[in-house]
Amino acid sequence: MILAIDTATKSVSLALTAGDATLAESTWQSANNHTIELAPAVKRMLSEARVSAESLVAVAVAIGPGSFTGVRIGLAFAKGLALARRLPLIGVRTLDIAVRPLPLSTAHAIAVLQAGRGRVVWARYQAGARGWESASAGEVGRWEEVAAQASSGECVIGEIDPAGFDLLTGRGIKMAEPSDNARRATYLAHIAWERWRRGEADSAETLAPIYAHQPTSGNA
Repeated sequence: MILAIDTATKSVSLALTAGDATLAESTWQSANNHTIELAPAVKRMLSEARVSAESLVAVAVAIGPGSFTGVRIGLAFAKGLALARRLPLIGVRTLDIAVRPLPLSTAHAIAVLQAGRGRVVWARYQAGARGWESASAGEVGRWEEVAAQASSGECVIGEIDPAGFDLLTGRGIKMAEPSDNARRATYLAHIAWERWRRGEADSAETLAPIYAHQPTSGNA
């Protein structure tokens, strides 16, 4: 079983999976209370699923981009659990999780996250042999830039706020279904499961968060 932890933004998500099956999942909006909410939520999920930490085969965690504080909290918790239980740790980029629900037949996509102060973090993706692929960790910009990048037919998916929705709709930009825009830890777990089966894992000692820009505050 894999425990997946995503605290990269205000949208926090946890999942417990066995292969392709989701045993438990919880997603909620946190008012920057990741520190006090995360550990009890993980404990509650394991308890309700009647799963012990000894049954885990790996821990998956979102490593950013996202909130400077949120990413650090999730990564620190995942590292502590992986080291304590001697479990493989698998870090996944947040935008990789966001784009995961889209069928590969879409071919081209832009994944977005909220970055605060009217900004978004975005990256372009294309369908590849192992799923969605992007060479970029993410760029910080405005919705106008996302719309310009999507003008050649890319589908936009992720944290689309009302301002972004209005702009993209007005320009005829294709968007993912609303149900696919919610970033879920189940998608993180599925990516991690594929990597784990290939024998891929990260070092709990050296895995570091990634950012699309240098944070200016804890709520960046």
